[in-house]
Amino acid sequence: MSHVSHQPKEQEEVVLDVRQVAPPQRHPLIFQTFENLKPGEAFILVNDHDPKPLYYQFQAERTGQFTWDYVEQGPAVWRVRIGRPLA
Repeated sequence: MSHVSHQPKEQEEVVLDVRQVAPPQRHPLIFQTFENLKPGEAFILVNDHDPKPLYYQFQAERTGQFTWDYVEQGPAVWRVRIGRPLA
């Protein structure tokens, strides 16, 4: 008899690379991706500059509802893990 384990595994995180997206479309796309996360999930944002203004927008609009962890900080590429905390 086989047993299917539902133990949480290292999930593959979604990578959202916005370097080729037109600047006016970037933030709406990023927030849409964030809204689709379940608690405990995250995605990796890839950008061509430090997304500090985005961080401040998250702080203003989603205070306490997100996590923000730099994975790579330039000079050419920035990667940030943006997540939705469990509680």
